[in-house]
Amino acid sequence: METMATKLLLTFAICRLIVTVGLTLDPIELLRLGGAAASVAVGGVQLSVDQSDMESASMDFGMLTRAEPLAVLHPSSAADVARLVKAAYTSAQVFTVSARGHGHSINGQAQTNDGVVIQMSGSGAEGRKRVGPRPCPPRVFEKERFVDLWGGELWIDVLKSTLEHGLAPKSWTDYLYLSVGGTLSNAGISGQAFNHGPQISNVHELDVVTGKGEIFTCSEEENTELFHGVLGGLGQFGIITRARISLEPAPPRVRWIRVLYSNFSSFTADQEYLISLHGQPDAQKFDYVEGFVIVDEGLTNNWRSSFFSPRNPVKISSINGANGGVLYCLEITKNYHESTADTIDQEVEALLKKLNFIQTSVFTTDLPYVDFLDRVHKAELKLRSKGLWDVPHPWLNLFVPKSRIADFDKGVFKGILGNKTSGPILIYPMNKNKWDQRSSVVTPDEDVFYLVALLRSALDTGEDIHRLEYLSNQNRQILRFCDDAGIKVKHYLPHYTTQEEWMDHFGDKWGRFHQRKMEFDPRNIMATGQRIFKLSSTSSSSSSSMAL
Repeated sequence: METMATKLLLTFAICRLIVTVGLTLDPIELLRLGGAAASVAVGGVQLSVDQSDMESASMDFGMLTRAEPLAVLHPSSAADVARLVKAAYTSAQVFTVSARGHGHSINGQAQTNDGVVIQMSGSGAEGRKRVGPRPCPPRVFEKERFVDLWGGELWIDVLKSTLEHGLAPKSWTDYLYLSVGGTLSNAGISGQAFNHGPQISNVHELDVVTGKGEIFTCSEEENTELFHGVLGGLGQFGIITRARISLEPAPPRVRWIRVLYSNFSSFTADQEYLISLHGQPDAQKFDYVEGFVIVDEGLTNNWRSSFFSPRNPVKISSINGANGGVLYCLEITKNYHESTADTIDQEVEALLKKLNFIQTSVFTTDLPYVDFLDRVHKAELKLRSKGLWDVPHPWLNLFVPKSRIADFDKGVFKGILGNKTSGPILIYPMNKNKWDQRSSVVTPDEDVFYLVALLRSALDTGEDIHRLEYLSNQNRQILRFCDDAGIKVKHYLPHYTTQEEWMDHFGDKWGRFHQRKMEFDPRNIMATGQRIFKLSSTSSSSSSSMAL
């Protein structure tokens, strides 16, 4: 019965597409989609009900939730996206539309079980080839120093394309196998954010398909409300089909340095000092500032451990004065060219002299720029080979105000977590003035705030500390602690289940966020996996007057 209902709904959706593009197709043939046919092309729009496509679209990296769509669209252009969204917006029986990049969301944000998933990236997590024509490849403008990108382009492919011209984007994420549209819908952060801001602060222009199926070009000068709304907008106002990203000359090599601390105050003081240098000349600052917490007896089974030699693992017990069984690692880099290789040592030494790390704990390596940026993927391959990648990931990402980071350390790193963990815990500060407050992203109301990212994996080892239930409960403990202690954290990659929680998350920004939703997606058909707004059954002609 459920299968037949699904077929009928899919048939209805495709029929709407046929009407939109002015074609006719025998409805009996459409019903066969659930049988022998794996896909159907309608006026250049290809909807797939192939089981492998459906299975891929029903899961994500988090592996915490599952929702199977009615069909999957593999677009070859923004027009394909617009046709589908237009059909959903104008249909009497509404259906949802969710854009999916590389499927790296955690809590089903790109999933839908009552609509169509648009597979924006060229291949799914399993690496299957694209279905249908490929959208336009990256186009680099060397003189102007920007690149035009398809919204589903992966950042690793952006890097490869721009490096052919000796250029590269300024701001990154730690993992490059993410889509451009996906990271821009959240923020896109890594160790360069203190200097260049998040990825959303490095966008010149966007093409967006709104929830009405209309295509708009938007920027600081044109359609500005849509431009700022979409950046960090969690996919609520439209689908990014093109992004114009700022570029800079790409350095050939990187000096990658890690130093250890046993004192949290010294660790954070040094991090905050380093990000305060963002306005200084390149020679007088690092290009990347991150850090992580070590709360177990080593760095084994950790994708950050590849930096250290297996013959010389870092052990907490080997360093005297470890405070509460916790160490903190500052991770910094300096970009350089062959022409400046003679001065890189002096520049690094001058900066390190001002820091208060454990002097015997300096770990340094030099490597090509592309290898540094793609470092997590190399660790991914190792974890995949051990069966440790495709597992549940109950990640928790928080922005913590600078004034309360010491309290967070005491209550969480030295308290709730104890001496054991099952994945990397990142911690590094960012400058709020590098974030455009007109965007939809919400950050703490302080000039400096920290990202704390508990990037943990649930493993079937037989130990309680690795179980999904244990880690999920621990996440809830952390949030309760913050609430009880009055630490006003903001979630990055947020996940809530009620609109009241979302209203609290957005705070003063909620009014504008809701207003933008009513303007650009009045039927609430976009990105329903975020669970911010409920799908409207109201017809498109009357939806403009719809209340919450």
